[in-house]
Amino acid sequence: MRRSTFVFLTMVVLAVPAFGADDKDHVMFRGSDLKWSAGPPSLPPGAQITVLEGNPAEEGIFTMRLKMPAGYRISPHWHPAWEHVTVIEGSFWMGRGEKFNEAALHEIPAGGFATMAPMLRHFAMTKVPTTIQLHGMGPWQLYYVNSSDDPRTKK
Repeated sequence: MRRSTFVFLTMVVLAVPAFGADDKDHVMFRGSDLKWSAGPPSLPPGAQITVLEGNPAEEGIFTMRLKMPAGYRISPHWHPAWEHVTVIEGSFWMGRGEKFNEAALHEIPAGGFATMAPMLRHFAMTKVPTTIQLHGMGPWQLYYVNSSDDPRTKK
C-alpha cells in the first residue's frame, strides 16, 4: 500500500458512537453522529468518508461510508479483496470493464447492493449526490487499470 493511502486511512476520523455506547463489541450510531472527512487519496477529489468499524488500512473487517457529489466518476479499477457496496442515499451507477463506458453503467438505487470479486475491473459514477456503505476485509486497496487515472499520481 502506498504511504499516502496508509497515512490517510490511519488518520481517518471515526464516527462517534451514539446512545452512550462505548463497548467495542456493540457499537451503534445515529446518522447525525457521523463525522466526515475528505476522501482517501486513491479516490478523485470531492468524496467524503467516515469509518464505522475497523481500520481499512489494516487486516480485518471494516465498514466505511463514502459521500460523493453529483457527477462524480471513478475510473476503471480493481481491488485485491472482495468489496461489498450498499447504496444508502441517491443512486450509484456501476459498470464492468477496463474502459469507462457510460452505456455499460447499471443503476443501483438507494437500498440496493453490489459485490465485486477480487481483481474484477469495474468503474462507477453518480448522477445525484450519493452515499454508499462499503465493507470488506482490509487492507482496502484500489488499483487503477490505467495508472494515469490514479489521483495519487496527479499534482
